[in-house]
Amino acid sequence: MLLDGGAPLLPHMHRLGLDPGAIEVVFITHFHGDHTLGLPPFVLHRVFVDRRPLTFVGPSGIEDHLEGLWEVSWGPDWKRVMRPQFKVKYVTAKPSGSAARVAYETVRLDHGTMGSNGYRLHVNGKVVAYSGDTEPTAPLDRLVDGADVAIVEATGPGDIFSHMSWEAATGLRKRHPGTRFLFNHLYSGTVTGAVKDLQVIDV
Repeated sequence: MLLDGGAPLLPHMHRLGLDPGAIEVVFITHFHGDHTLGLPPFVLHRVFVDRRPLTFVGPSGIEDHLEGLWEVSWGPDWKRVMRPQFKVKYVTAKPSGSAARVAYETVRLDHGTMGSNGYRLHVNGKVVAYSGDTEPTAPLDRLVDGADVAIVEATGPGDIFSHMSWEAATGLRKRHPGTRFLFNHLYSGTVTGAVKDLQVIDV
């Protein structure tokens, strides 16, 4: 299972000892570039190296958006050579459903004009909530309520357009003390003490 597809996936997977061919389902929250543009090299691997079937679950229009991305990435060769070898299924996320034996619930979150799908994934008797990008509005509380683990973006300090601030993330964690939070999408920029890529911290 993979959640979104930002910055180059394959090098990170190899660094972490993950087999990119073992992923059966990818949950897409929304179609912004920083959540999808890491996917083409991953798809290339699934076309030429490991052809096990793959399912993408995401917002309405997922097939058109992703097939358009693959075509931009490889031009006419995508449909002529590569697409026939790509064993893929595109699924528009339902309010609740199952994909590759993973039961999920979808909560529509606020994120600028596009919005974003949050997912509650049922894994080994636990609930993992994943927000993707979101504003700190009521649907986010519904997403994480009662979850064992919540992976939520917290982009940076202060008022951030269409994203979660560190202050809002702190408030969210306090409102849901029974949930363990992992915050991602952190802005490293020039903020003193900000985390680095793939750095893990406990808060």
